[in-house]
Amino acid sequence: MCGICGAVWGDPGGALGEGRLEAMMDRIAHRGPDDAGVHRDDHAALGFRRLAIVDLEGARQPLSNEDGTIWVVFNGEIYNFPELRRRLEARGHTLRSRGDTETLVHLYEDEGPRMFDHLRGMFALAVWDAPRRTLLLGRDRLGQKPLLYREHAGRLVFASELKALLALPEADVPREIDPTALDHFLTFGYVPHPRTILEGVKKLPPAHYALWRDGRLQVERYWSPDWDLERRRPFEQDAEELRATLDAAVREQMVADVPLGAFLSGGVDSTIIVGLMQRASSRPVKTFAIGFPDAAYDETAYAEAAARAIGTEHHTFIVEPKAWETIPALARQFDEPFADSSALPTWHVARETRREVTVALTGDAGDELFGGYDRYRALAITELFQRVPAGPRRMLAGAMSRILPRSGKAKSRLRALERIAERIDQPADARYLGWMTTFDEDERTALYADDQIDRLADPESGASVLGRALAAASGRDVVTRAMVADLLTYLPGDLLFKVDMASMAHGLECRAPFLDHRVVELAAAMPVGRKLRLRPGRSKVVLKRAFADLIPPPIRARRKMGFGVPVGRWFRGELKDELSAILLDPATLARGLFRPDRVRELVAEHASGRREHGHRLWALLMLELWMREYLDTA
Repeated sequence: MCGICGAVWGDPGGALGEGRLEAMMDRIAHRGPDDAGVHRDDHAALGFRRLAIVDLEGARQPLSNEDGTIWVVFNGEIYNFPELRRRLEARGHTLRSRGDTETLVHLYEDEGPRMFDHLRGMFALAVWDAPRRTLLLGRDRLGQKPLLYREHAGRLVFASELKALLALPEADVPREIDPTALDHFLTFGYVPHPRTILEGVKKLPPAHYALWRDGRLQVERYWSPDWDLERRRPFEQDAEELRATLDAAVREQMVADVPLGAFLSGGVDSTIIVGLMQRASSRPVKTFAIGFPDAAYDETAYAEAAARAIGTEHHTFIVEPKAWETIPALARQFDEPFADSSALPTWHVARETRREVTVALTGDAGDELFGGYDRYRALAITELFQRVPAGPRRMLAGAMSRILPRSGKAKSRLRALERIAERIDQPADARYLGWMTTFDEDERTALYADDQIDRLADPESGASVLGRALAAASGRDVVTRAMVADLLTYLPGDLLFKVDMASMAHGLECRAPFLDHRVVELAAAMPVGRKLRLRPGRSKVVLKRAFADLIPPPIRARRKMGFGVPVGRWFRGELKDELSAILLDPATLARGLFRPDRVRELVAEHASGRREHGHRLWALLMLELWMREYLDTA
C-alpha cells in the first residue's frame, strides 16, 4: 500500500519543474510512511511513497524490468501474485523480489493493457514504457484504490490523491470549481467519477485503464460483467459456491508480513469475514469496533457478542469525539467536499486500529451484493404498489411511510409523509434517486444563487448519472438494477473512497474480500429472491444460509443500524454555534454559490426543530471547510 504520483510529457518544455515531484510526494506521505522513491528520464517522472506490507526489505519502487526500460509505481495489493509469478518465471522472466509489484512489470511486457484481465486485487498503478514513450494507468475493477489525472498542453500528471496534484502551480492545475461536479455533490453527497470537484481534473473510473502515447490519451474499460445474466440453479448450489469463493478470497487477503486484524461492527458482513479469518488462523484474530455514548448509534454490544462467539482478541473504543477537532481534519484529508458523516467514525476506528495492526479486513460491499439496504426493500414494495389504482395507492401512503426509508438520506417523518404519495407514483428510477439524494432538484434550485444556475450549462444531471448506472442491468428486476447501480456509483464514489481516505490518513491498509471480482460476479448472477424477501429482516438470505454456522443468532436477526453520527442533534446542541459561525459567516455567504437567505433559513429551521436538515447542513459545512482549505489558501 502506498501513494503514487508522476508526470509524462512529449516536448522537453513540458517537464516538471525542479522539486515539483518531491512536493507531490510530500502531500501523500501519510499513504507511505515507510519509504520513498523516484524515477526520472527525459519524458517521465514517477514518485512513490510506501507502506510496507509484503516483502518488507525488497520490492522498492519505482521498480523496473531487467534492462530498466519499463518502470512501475503501484498502490494496492495483487492477491494472486504467487501464481502470476510462477507463470512469468515459466516464460523466462527473472524476478528479483518476493512481492507483487515486479509481476506487474513483466506482465505488461507480455500482455500490454490486457494485463488487467489477469489481476485479482485492489490497485491503482502506472507503467512507463520508455522506448515507446507510453504511459499506462489502471484502476481495480470496483474502485478500491483512487487514481486522478489531468491532461493539459501535452503533459499528463497523475496521483493517488488530489492534494498531490494541488502541489503543482495553479497554472498547471487551476483551482476552479466544476459547476456540474458541485451539483452532483449536492445531489449525492460525493462527486461521482469521472469528474472531480475541480475543472480539468478527472478520476480514472473503476475497471478502466488510460493509455497515453505521443500526447494522446485513450481511456478504455477492461472489465464489464454481463449484469443482465441471471443464473437459475438450486439454492444450495449458490450457497455452497458462495461459501467456497468468499473463503478463498479471505485466505488470499490474509497474506501479509505485518500485523493483521479486522473491523467488526457486529453486523452480518463483518461477522462472516471475521469468522472465516478465525477459521484460517492459528491464533485469535485481532478485531476492532468503535462506539459512541448515544445508544442510537452504538453497535458495540453486537460486536462484542460476535467476538465472544468467534473467539477473537477484541478491542472496543468508545469515543465521544470532540467533533470540531476532527471535522476540519476530514475536510483537509478528503481532498473533495464529502458529505457522508460516517467518515467521522471511520476516521476514528482507523486511527485506533492502526495502533495495533497495519492491515484490516472489512465487510464492505456485503450490502450492495446481497440486498442489505432498506431502500432495496422499499423499491420492491413500491413497485408492487404500482399495480394498485391511483386512488387507493395514495390512501395507503401513510402506512407505507412506516416501512419505507426516509428520503433525502435523513428527512423528518413529516417530510417523508408529505412526499410519500408522490414517490409511490414515480417511475422506479426517480424513486431510487429520491432515496439517494441529499438535496433534490427543487431544493438545489432554491439554494443556488442566480449566477450559479447560469453556470450549470452542462446538461448532465445527477439523475442522468444514476440513470446510466441503472441501465447497466436493464434486463433485470428493479431491485437488482438498483444494486448494480450502487456497485457502479455509490460504492466507489462514497463508501470505498471514504474507507481509503480515512484509513490511509493513518497508514492503515483496508482489504474487502466481498470485492473479489469472483464474489461480485457470482452474487450479481443470483436471482433477487436469493438476497431479499419483503418481510423486514429478510435480507441477505443466501449469505446468511451459506454462513449460518458463523453468525450468532442475535446478529442474524438484528436490523441494520448503519454507521453514522448524530449530526442533527449536534447541530442543535454542541455544534450549533460552530455551524452558524461557518455557514453564516459573511465571507461564506458572499461566495456567490448560494442564496444567503436560503442558507440562513436552513440553519434556522433546523435549530428550531421545525425541519430536519442535519445531513444537508453537514454537506454545506464540509463544502465550505473544503473551500477554505483548498481554494482560499491556494
